[in-house]
Amino acid sequence: MQNHERLTITTGQWDDAKLIWDYHQMGHEVRPCSVAIGLGSHDLGVAATGAELYHAGLFPLIVFSGGNSATTAARFPQGEAVHFRSHALDLGVPDEAILLEPSARNTGQNITFSRKVLAKADVKVSSLLLISKPYMERRSYATCRMVWPEVDVVCASEPLEFDDYMKSIGDEKLVVDMLVGDLQRIVEYPKHGFAIEQDVPDDVHVAYERLVRSGFDSRLLRASQ
Repeated sequence: MQNHERLTITTGQWDDAKLIWDYHQMGHEVRPCSVAIGLGSHDLGVAATGAELYHAGLFPLIVFSGGNSATTAARFPQGEAVHFRSHALDLGVPDEAILLEPSARNTGQNITFSRKVLAKADVKVSSLLLISKPYMERRSYATCRMVWPEVDVVCASEPLEFDDYMKSIGDEKLVVDMLVGDLQRIVEYPKHGFAIEQDVPDDVHVAYERLVRSGFDSRLLRASQ
């Protein structure tokens, strides 16, 4: 582990979070795709990665998707997709290479609504580069395989190590809470038809349970959700 002053979490909690971080990454090799979708979130790294991969010639068109949530309203008052588009334009992506989907409030809607935007624009899609936060790759993949099973999905995210991502966000508690919340959704969402099932290794599940017991639970689904 790199040198890092941990202000809010112990060494054991850091190691548990890193294990879950690694599990969330799909490890796909990026390759040219028909289009890309940039999934809205609090993390502008999605837009930056989309711009980088566009300039690398991996797709001709990207949809930025996302309205607002409790965690993004203050940061992106015009909505996630609008701010992501603006950031991508600043990074040299031409306006004609961007479509906007400004209404989605969850991952299923990100993909479903983006699919409708692409269909309305008469864009034929056989393969999809799905760009998300690093720890959201697996959940976005499982969701896409459920709601758009015909398309060939490749997952990508900003290529940051766990330590570097922690530093870039600046809030260790929030990041670990999000890692834990995404893992819970990977387990629970298939039961409701929101995603396909993913195998969760025993050591990842044990790490999750330890973190929940330690209070990293602000992003967990509650009984009413």
